[in-house]
Amino acid sequence: MSWAVEEWKEGLSPRVLQKIHELESQVDKLKKERQQRQYQLETLEAALQKQKQKVENEKNESAILKRENQSLMELCDNLEKAKQKISHDLQVKESQVNIQAGQLNSSKKDIERLEQELKR
Repeated sequence: MSWAVEEWKEGLSPRVLQKIHELESQVDKLKKERQQRQYQLETLEAALQKQKQKVENEKNESAILKRENQSLMELCDNLEKAKQKISHDLQVKESQVNIQAGQLNSSKKDIERLEQELKR
């Protein structure tokens, strides 16, 4: 079949044939260059898609971490409030204990005084 492709060139001058050959070489070279650039483009597009996926994954991970951080902050706030309540309750109970200890001491003194009076 290549003979049919070459048939149209019969009878052309060597100078024209040389120019045709140069043009065909240039076409082949441009085809190869085009294939290389197409391959580079496909490679770059694949790399871009990979980077986009990576960015998307990182955004998702960031959102998860933000939600977890928010949850932990709320938990810390709740624990701090609970600590403050327990601290307040402890202070109230310590005051009650001190009052009762004072009453106990007062009662002991009263008992001692009454025992002294009884002895007399």
